[in-house]
Amino acid sequence: MTRTRTAVAIVALALALTATACSSDSDDATETDETTDHVTPAYTITSQDNRGTQTYLDVQVDTADGLESVFEAVIADLDTEAGYFVSINCATGSTDAQDNRLANGRYALGGTGAAATGLAEGETEFEPVAGATCPATE
Repeated sequence: MTRTRTAVAIVALALALTATACSSDSDDATETDETTDHVTPAYTITSQDNRGTQTYLDVQVDTADGLESVFEAVIADLDTEAGYFVSINCATGSTDAQDNRLANGRYALGGTGAAATGLAEGETEFEPVAGATCPATE
């Protein structure tokens, strides 16, 4: 009987530690693509503006690396049918000589999203800004 209780306690402790290791209090998101071991850079969704069937998301990053994986991670969490317009910006901000925009993307979730974006249902479009750097340089 003691062995059974000990085994149950060990399993419960292991499960609790696993759950704790997976939790995060940060607004930043970092994900690992298990199929390629690619790490999506940390990002923060800084604003969300819902305009009927269109939703505009502003995302902030600290690096220009992995922008498409950031876009994919952002849209992976969306579940409300709409047309999504994602702007990815450098956290260092803009200057008179340099905008902080790094990339733009669109995502059509469902028929409503297709009508709002002009894309087919489930289709995405991603376009990095040519020559954009993060941190921004003049």
